Amino acid sequence: MIFQLIFPRFLLLFAQTTNKTANETAEQTREILADITTWKVTQALIIIGCAYIFIQLIDRLVDFISEKVHREWRLGIKQSQPFWRMLILSFVAVILMNLFLNLSQNNLLAITGTVAVALGFAFKDYASSVIAGLIGLFEVPYRVGDRVTINNEYGEIVNYGLRAIHLRTPNDNIVVIPHNKLWTETISNANAGELEALVVTKFYFNHDLDLELVSKILYRVAYTSKYTQLKLPIVVIVEEKPWGTLLKLKSYPMDARDEFIYQTDLIKRAKVILAKHGISYPRFPVL
Repeated sequence: MIFQLIFPRFLLLFAQTTNKTANETAEQTREILADITTWKVTQALIIIGCAYIFIQLIDRLVDFISEKVHREWRLGIKQSQPFWRMLILSFVAVILMNLFLNLSQNNLLAITGTVAVALGFAFKDYASSVIAGLIGLFEVPYRVGDRVTINNEYGEIVNYGLRAIHLRTPNDNIVVIPHNKLWTETISNANAGELEALVVTKFYFNHDLDLELVSKILYRVAYTSKYTQLKLPIVVIVEEKPWGTLLKLKSYPMDARDEFIYQTDLIKRAKVILAKHGISYPRFPVL
């Protein structure tokens, strides 16, 4: 009985409070919009334009410095690019809020609810990508300079933006991938911020090969390559296939960017030595 008496009154009080808050928010929002003048809009456009130019200059400066310093420092400098971008954008956001809202408590409360609802419906996917990008700065699933596979696209991350990353593929195409793929896609990272990345080079032979000799040749080819990082292991893996024997030479170049040049160097030099020993690739019958 007591519950039946109190609960309706509670609902009425809650509804009145909510209605009052909504009316106050709407009134405060109208006051804020009334204060927007042509001069303030012009100032905002100038600030945004300056921020855009400054971000472009920072990007070029980071790229320039990263290519001039020692190879071991290159990725560290490149990976600072998202931080500088976020710093500039945050600074601009504070300036714009102060320009239009004066950063008073009432103004902030009034505009926050309105903007949150509007952006939530209009830019749901964009907001999801931005939030994922911010989380990515802390969880670090990928960074500028990493070689990753996302959504069946493989390449080097050359740009970490607010909404997406730019991936340069081996064919020199730029693929734009939004950060919200963090929620739905598996991300494979080959070097995870390190300068080196494992390269697997495959060699194919007949079943009757001298396995000990070929393994030594492949190991020696990797060990003597000018691209090989000798501080990391060199391994030869053997797999038996119905058509022959597959040998995988696993090694690391000193710079992950040399992945395909390194692989080409290994194959060319290995084939020369293998030919001297009369070892050739298996030949499949032509049907």
